[in-house]
Amino acid sequence: MNILYCTSEAVPFIKTGGLADVAGSLPLEMKRQGHDIRVVLPLYGKIPLEYKSEMNYIGYFYVDLGNAHEYAGVMELEHEGVKFYFIDNERYFNRSKIYGEGDDGERFLFFSKACVQLPKVIGFKPNIIHSNDWHTAMVNVYIKDFARGDSYYWDIKAVYTIHNLKYQGVFPADILRVAGLSPEYFNDEALKFYDAVNFMKGGIVFSDYFTTVSKNYANEIKYDYFGEGLDGVIRKHEYKLKGIVNGIDYDEWNPKKDKYLSKNYDLKTIDKKIENKREIQRIFGLEIRDDVPMFAMVSRLVEMKGLELVCYIMDELLYSEDIQVVILGTGDEKYENAFRYFEYRYPDKLRARIYYNNEEAHLIYSGADFLLMPSLAEPCGISQLIAMRYGTIPIVRETGGLKDTVKPYNEFTGEGTGFSFSNINAHDLLYTIRQAIRFYYDEKSMKNIVTSAMNEENNWEKSAKEYIELYEELVK
Repeated sequence: MNILYCTSEAVPFIKTGGLADVAGSLPLEMKRQGHDIRVVLPLYGKIPLEYKSEMNYIGYFYVDLGNAHEYAGVMELEHEGVKFYFIDNERYFNRSKIYGEGDDGERFLFFSKACVQLPKVIGFKPNIIHSNDWHTAMVNVYIKDFARGDSYYWDIKAVYTIHNLKYQGVFPADILRVAGLSPEYFNDEALKFYDAVNFMKGGIVFSDYFTTVSKNYANEIKYDYFGEGLDGVIRKHEYKLKGIVNGIDYDEWNPKKDKYLSKNYDLKTIDKKIENKREIQRIFGLEIRDDVPMFAMVSRLVEMKGLELVCYIMDELLYSEDIQVVILGTGDEKYENAFRYFEYRYPDKLRARIYYNNEEAHLIYSGADFLLMPSLAEPCGISQLIAMRYGTIPIVRETGGLKDTVKPYNEFTGEGTGFSFSNINAHDLLYTIRQAIRFYYDEKSMKNIVTSAMNEENNWEKSAKEYIELYEELVK
């Protein structure tokens, strides 16, 4: 099949979150499975020169927005066998930030409309146009709108993926004039969201299929707590909703070859993992001990990651248990300061690194014994997948993709890949951590859990096949 994949970011070119990882990995796997998939994203000023210098100029076209006639240049770069197209407009994309600008609605309307016009310019007729999150949600609207007057679009199917329902792209109603869309779209069955226009709602309503990045999250967002105000719309369109779990890049996240580790290892040489724990202890200034369980968090420090639960029990946990804790990440000031305080109070047990460093992240995933991930909500989650790949056991709350991917350990059968709890309750988390500590000193149980975790298949091959099956269902 021919697939055009529309995204606001993709590794290795530009990244702010998990969407970039998906957009940089999933198309490569689809290409390996024999499909002609092309990726399109904006030509941001922040894309490194090393990539810009390799791009080829293809041509240009114009995008009409309101009364404006906006230039859209097309640059092309082939990366690992996949063609990436970059839409060039200096006014919209040559900026210091890629999001958070006052005209984000207009900028990504331009990009979405350009994505739908692009196939004609590059001579590539897609069977499927796949868009992602609110930034390209309006692609689905434009496909259906263009089809009303242009037969070229009649047989193009629209697939839309929600990576995070919290960010929806809600703008004042007059954005429709900028979009060049008829006022008839401003109704409750289309784009109207209270007195505003909701791009993500448009993505859901006008798609032929929409997906989320885990099966459990696809079910959760039908209800008020997780639905972020769109649960009614999602329930109405649930007949075309499917959950497909994300994967991780097995080339980047491979303990046997990872260049950032102090000592490489695999399941057969798992005894070497301890060398990475010692390296963490050394560089973080903790006592070098093999016999103490090490807990880690590599995370954005925000409420949704369950940090209220963590902070509530941290005093009790550190006072009563012989453990080490390492924290890596940035986020809300209240949580950054909370972990600085815990480090000050328990300097021999906790180290907080309030920044993000990719090399240290790799080392932590490999050297820690347990990964804490008690999220209040988690569409999919990547950290738990990486941790299991490295034989680091996740401790998660049973929500979203965490419930889909982490199987709770059963001491009677010896099955399971981690530890979990269901309620949003700090002492449930504390109990689960203490349970993990108990099993840490049970050599047979830990060996079972680590073996099960490292044997899990969480690469992109299975996910890509599920997307292809969905595409095939639409075009058959």
